Amino acid sequence: MPESLNILVIDDEPAIRQILASTLSKAGFNAESVRDGSEALHRLTQGDIDIAICDIQMPGMDGIEVVQKAKSMGIETIFLMMTAFASIDTAVMAMKAGAYDYLTKPLRKENILHRLQQIGTVIALRDENRALRNLVKVEEKNRCRFSSPRMQDIDRLIRKVAPTDFTAIITGESGTGKGIAARQIHQRSARNGELFVPVNCGSIPENLMESEFFGHVKGAFTGADKIKKGLFLEADKGTLFLDEIGELPLALQVKLLHVLEEKQIRPVGSEKFRPVDVRIIAATNRDLKEMTESGTFREDLFFRLNVFNIHIPPLRQRIEDIPSLVKYFLENSKRGAPGGCVFRMDPDAEAALLNYHWPGNIRELENVIERALILAEDGVITLHDLPSVITAQAGDGLATGRSLNKGSLRDRMRQFEIQAIHDAIEEADGDRRVAARTLGIGLSSLYRKLELAAPVPIFSD
Repeated sequence: MPESLNILVIDDEPAIRQILASTLSKAGFNAESVRDGSEALHRLTQGDIDIAICDIQMPGMDGIEVVQKAKSMGIETIFLMMTAFASIDTAVMAMKAGAYDYLTKPLRKENILHRLQQIGTVIALRDENRALRNLVKVEEKNRCRFSSPRMQDIDRLIRKVAPTDFTAIITGESGTGKGIAARQIHQRSARNGELFVPVNCGSIPENLMESEFFGHVKGAFTGADKIKKGLFLEADKGTLFLDEIGELPLALQVKLLHVLEEKQIRPVGSEKFRPVDVRIIAATNRDLKEMTESGTFREDLFFRLNVFNIHIPPLRQRIEDIPSLVKYFLENSKRGAPGGCVFRMDPDAEAALLNYHWPGNIRELENVIERALILAEDGVITLHDLPSVITAQAGDGLATGRSLNKGSLRDRMRQFEIQAIHDAIEEADGDRRVAARTLGIGLSSLYRKLELAAPVPIFSD
C-alpha cells in the first residue's frame, strides 16, 4: 500500500535527495528529504515516518550512527541503507545497527520500489499484530470473572498451559464455554499474534474433510479448479481449534495423528509433504475414553491429544457463577440497548435463574438474557420476561412467599449451594466422599459448608 507509507530520504548529496524523493512521489509514496543525520533524527522524532532510506557515508554523523541513535530513542522507523562501498562488512554493520536491509549505489528504480513493497508488507503485518494484541488486552479486561472455585481452578490451568506448546483437550457438556477456554489459551500464548482457526469437526461432510484440513492441488478431483490452502496451513504459526473432535471419522483420525507426530501435511493430489507449525487444541462433549474402548476413536490419537486435559463443569454444578454471568451479559447488552439503557434483574427473576438446572449451560443462559432484554420494560427484567420452563421450575418457592429465597444475594446463593450438596449426597446414596468428588470440592469443604448451614444436620442418627 504505497500511498499509506511516509518515506524520509537521508543523503548529503542534493541531486540524489531530489531525484529519489521525486521518483518515490511519482510512485505514490509520501516522500520528503533531509541532508544530514541531525536533521533526520529531529524529523524522525515526530513518529510518522514509516521508512527511512539513509546513506551510510555522510559527513558528521554517518548512517549507521543515525540508525543506532534512532533505535536507542525508541523510534520504530524501518531503515533501508544506501552505500557506494558495497561490502560484507558494511552490510553486517548496518544490520547489527538495526537496519532492515541495504541497497548499493547506483540505485535502480525497480529494485527500490520492489524493496519498499516488501517493507510495506512487513509494516502492515506489524500493525495488524499490534491491533490483535490490543484486542486481546481489551477482551481480557472485559471478560467475565467467575466466582466459583472450580472455574478459578480452570483459569489457573489455562494460565499454566497457555505459554507452553502442548496439545490440550477441553471436555464438558455443550454450551459450557469450551471454545472460550480454547481462545483464552491462544490469547495467552506466544502465538497470540497469529491466527486462531476454529473448526467444528461435526459440520464438515466426510468426503470433504481431508481437503478442508490439508488442502488440495489444482485438478486433484472433480471440481478442484484451483489450489486450496487447507485449515492446517491457514493456521500455520498459530492455533487450530478442533471442536467436537469425537466426530472425526477413523480415516481422518489416522491422518491427524500423523500430523501431530510428524509436523507435516500432504495436500490432496500432491506427492510432497509440507511442514506446518500449528498448536492443536481439541474439545469434545463426548467420552473419548469410552469411544476408544468401543473402537470408534483411536487410542493412540486419544493419548496424543490428552496431554493436558481441562474439564469444564456444567453450570448447574457452579451456580455461584450465574450472577457474574448475568452481570456480564447485561453489561455487554448496553451497546445494543435503546438510548444506552442499563438493565437490571428483579430479585425474583434472579432467584429463578439460580433455581433452574440449565441443561443448555452458559449458551442457554445467554439466550435467556437476550430474550429477556427484548421483553423487559423500564430497564428491569422480571419473572414475566423469563421463559415458562424457568419460572415453572422456580414455582413452589416463588409462589409460597419465597421462603427459600429470602435475604441477600449471598444468602440465596448459600441456600442453593446447600441444596445442591444435599442433592449430590442423595444421588450418591449418602456417600459424602462421592458427592464431594461429583461437585468438584474437597470432602472437608463439603463438611464445612454443611456445618455453616445449621440447623441442617451433618450426621444422620
